[in-house]
This record gives sequence, C-alpha cells and structure tokens, in this order.
Amino acid sequence: MGTTPYRSIEGDARTGLLIVCDHAENTIPPAYDRLGLKEQDLHRHIAYDLGAAAVAERLAQALGAPAVLSRYSRLLIDPNRGLDDPTLVMQISDGLVVPGNAGLDAEALQSRIENYYQPYHQAIERAVDSAVSLGKPPVIVSVHSFAQAWKGVGRPWAVGVLWDKDPRLAIPLLEALRALPGIEVGDNVPYSGQLKGDTLYRHGTGRGLAHALIELRQDLILGPEGQAEWATRLAQVLRKVLDAAGGALHAIALHGSFTDETRRARGETGRTERSAMDEKTKIEIEAAAFRRLLKHLRGRTDVQNIDLMELAGFCRNCLADWCREAAAEKGLPLSKDEARELVYGMTYEGWKAKYQAEAPAKPRRQSR
Repeated sequence: MGTTPYRSIEGDARTGLLIVCDHAENTIPPAYDRLGLKEQDLHRHIAYDLGAAAVAERLAQALGAPAVLSRYSRLLIDPNRGLDDPTLVMQISDGLVVPGNAGLDAEALQSRIENYYQPYHQAIERAVDSAVSLGKPPVIVSVHSFAQAWKGVGRPWAVGVLWDKDPRLAIPLLEALRALPGIEVGDNVPYSGQLKGDTLYRHGTGRGLAHALIELRQDLILGPEGQAEWATRLAQVLRKVLDAAGGALHAIALHGSFTDETRRARGETGRTERSAMDEKTKIEIEAAAFRRLLKHLRGRTDVQNIDLMELAGFCRNCLADWCREAAAEKGLPLSKDEARELVYGMTYEGWKAKYQAEAPAKPRRQSR
C-alpha cells in the first residue's frame, strides 16, 4: 500500500478537542499511475484542499489538541463522503475526466475502501474513544478550504462554517468569527454542511459530539504567513467559544440530521435519530450517567449507606461491588479497596471517618 493513509498529530485528549482534515494531501500511490491524469491536475482543488493541512496542523499545535489528517488525494477516494455516495470516487471532477476511476469494478473499489478510506476513519474513531475514556468527549473541528472563484464567479467569504442540525458549536463559532473586523463569514456557504455520511455525520452526528466544519478561502492560506495567521485566529476563536460554553460542548447529545428528515419525508429508509445511537454511543451515554451518579453521591455525604439500603435496596458499597464484577468480566483486576475508592472518591476508611454517622441504637424487644 505504501504511505500510511493518514497522519496523526499528538495532542492532549483532555483538551476536549479533535482536529481533522479530510483533504489534506494530493498524494496518489504510484501503483495508480496518477489515475491517468497530468501532474498539474494534482495541484488543483479537485485533488485536495490547498493550504488546509498546514492550517489544521498549526491549529492543533496552538491548542495542544490531537489531529488526524488524510494522506491521499480525494480523487482516489473521498473520505468526506458516505460509502453509498455516488461522488465517493469521482469519474468526472470539475469537467475533468479521471481515467483511472472510469468503470471501477466492485473489487477495485473495495480495495480503496479497505486500504485508504477505512484506516483514516478508524484513526478518528480511536482519537474520539481516547478522549471519551478520559471523560472529555471531544469537540470535532474539520478544516477545509475552498477556491476563491467558481465557474468565473468570485466568492466573497473569507471563512465559512458548515453544519447540520447540531447548533452547539456552529452558532457560537459563527458569532465569534463575525465579531472579527473586516472578515466576511458564510453560514453553510459556499457549501452545505448537511451531507449524509460525511466525516462529521459519521463521527459527530452519529455519536452525539459537538462539531463543525470550517472552510477557508484558499487565496488567504496559500503561503506560510496566511496559514499561521488563520491558525492563530481560529485558535483564539475556538478558545473563546469553549471557555464560554463552560464544558457544555463536551456533553454527548444526539441532535440527528436534516438529511435523515429529508429522507423520511421522501419515504426513503435511512438512519433515524433513534437508530443513530449505535452500541458504542449507548455505552458512552450510560457511562456519563454513571459518572454523574457518582458525583451526586459524593456531594450528598449526608445520605448514609443505610438510608440508601432501606429506601432503594443498594448503597455505595453495592456500586463498588458491581464495578468489581464488571472489571472481572473484562479480565481486569480491581481490588475491593480500589473499587470503593472509585465510588467514594477517596478511601473507604477516610469517608467513614469523615462522613459516616453512628448507627441508631435498635430498640430493645420487650419480654413478656
């Protein structure tokens, strides 16, 4: 296969951010012989998003966040498309016939999916899983670029925010960008963020993570100076938005997609908001609810274990035992003391000394 189909930038998952760049490079492996195209064709927007990779990399570094970037041309296979999208492999792009994509059979398509498309998305999934496991479901920011003119018509926007039905990141991001002087901002222009099966649909919408796609006009980021300027600007804007949200952007919340509603209105089958909750998302939601339960119990030190047992039939020690049992099912060692510390937020002996009240004396039974 040659070059790894993605590039990961190390970062702290606890930032609660993940940067992705779907169209980072114009690379086509030698075995594909440039798909029959001329070398100059691979330096056009049809092959990749000019300047986007450098901005994404600088942005990740500025925020200390992890990032995942593709390492192959969108002409080979487009990672920002669903597997059932007819533009997944373009046979004609911006009027240019792509000979190496013409008449592609099922076996050749599957090879590209397995060798390039899936590894990129699996890398994103691993990055998301890492952040979720740390209790910080990530905000996903996708970086793209667009040509300054299309079919002879100029595009005035310096930056656009593309989004679907989840407004959590997109709306405050638009507001923060509009507050910048002298910059024209587009809301779902020059493209729409409502694209079923794209990267953010798969990793954001489907998993209930806040997300948005940022489009930058290419003439503004072709050189290092513009790339650094926009990376710095976006880092400042994102910090402002995240700080203002106060952690709300890291909650898992399923908003669904307008594309699903459109399909249902047409009577087409498709993933609904309810079915978008896959097993992994369900587990993440249950884990978040459990963490909230623990936080609640730690704050209610006035409620004794005996009270819980009498009213609900379980107590904090029961929760600790259930954690031990769950760990044992996974083959993981978890001692009784460790399990109790997980639940109590401190050692059990420490909690008893600080919060446990003396049990009330039981009344004596009267003799006849």
